[in-house]
Amino acid sequence: MAATSSRTLRLLSLLQGRRHWGGADLAGRLGVSVRTLRRDVERLRELGYPVEAARGVDGGYALAPGAALPPLVLDDDEAVALAVGLQAAAALEVAGMAETSVRALAKVVQVMPARLRRRVDALRAMTVPAAWGSSSGGGSVDPAVLTTLALACRDAERVTFSYTAAGGTRTERSVEPYRLVSLGRRWYLVGYDLHRGDWRTFRLDRLSGPCGTGARFAPRRFPASDAASFVRDRLVDAPWGIAVEAVVEAPAEVVRSRIGRWATVEDGGPQRCRVRMDADNLDWPATGLAMTGAEFSVVSPPELRDHLREMGRRCTAAADHVVSRAHHSWERQ
Repeated sequence: MAATSSRTLRLLSLLQGRRHWGGADLAGRLGVSVRTLRRDVERLRELGYPVEAARGVDGGYALAPGAALPPLVLDDDEAVALAVGLQAAAALEVAGMAETSVRALAKVVQVMPARLRRRVDALRAMTVPAAWGSSSGGGSVDPAVLTTLALACRDAERVTFSYTAAGGTRTERSVEPYRLVSLGRRWYLVGYDLHRGDWRTFRLDRLSGPCGTGARFAPRRFPASDAASFVRDRLVDAPWGIAVEAVVEAPAEVVRSRIGRWATVEDGGPQRCRVRMDADNLDWPATGLAMTGAEFSVVSPPELRDHLREMGRRCTAAADHVVSRAHHSWERQ
């Protein structure tokens, strides 16, 4: 019975991870016959999971949407990612989002085994959210890399890893990790580089093979007020950093409520404010300023004006294209 229950959960996990499975392929993944697979599918249906079956050459199984959300089966990395995502959503200043996220987070954490709870707690304790973001495409980060570094930060354990610089040079690093910083769509590690003898930031999508050495270290004096400001200062000083400034014709509190997490907003009067952002390309500043829902004028850089014109042209073309397609669709009827 225990083996059957375990296999049923495995079957559920596979069905939740892919839109459609061929019968033979699914049976092979479970190590059972097609006949046994049919019985396992029936068990899922008895538990309320709407599993659809199709016959023929392209036949197989798919988990269909149901009348209610059934329990999900998650692997370790998925469970950690879900918990961390809910924690981030709980911190968002969106009406109704925080309370709902906290309730969902409580349900997930309650049933987590201790080893996963430890990973989630380490990520939560050692991650510092920054106050602005970038629309640049951040490289994907392995959850195992995040949790390995978070645990090392928490436990004050030296780590080693391979790091690829922007120019493509690959080096081996030995670092005393301090904090993880989530900035825009990227993650950064802040730590003391033992080879360079200085505090450094490391983009996690350029970092591979982090490994704890077992060696503990004593805390050093950190040269900034917090890890997030340390990362921001270095990104702004980087040669590819773009400083954006604009005047928005709306009250500062209104603009802060819409883009305040990703920009600095200064009060400029009852119906005006000054917005400053830093990014590595102009996509996010253009989008962020549009999200204010108010008239604005660009102070700097001049290239942002051309970028806005091009975005406006594409948006207008898209709107006209939708109207045109709808018109042709109506004529065909």
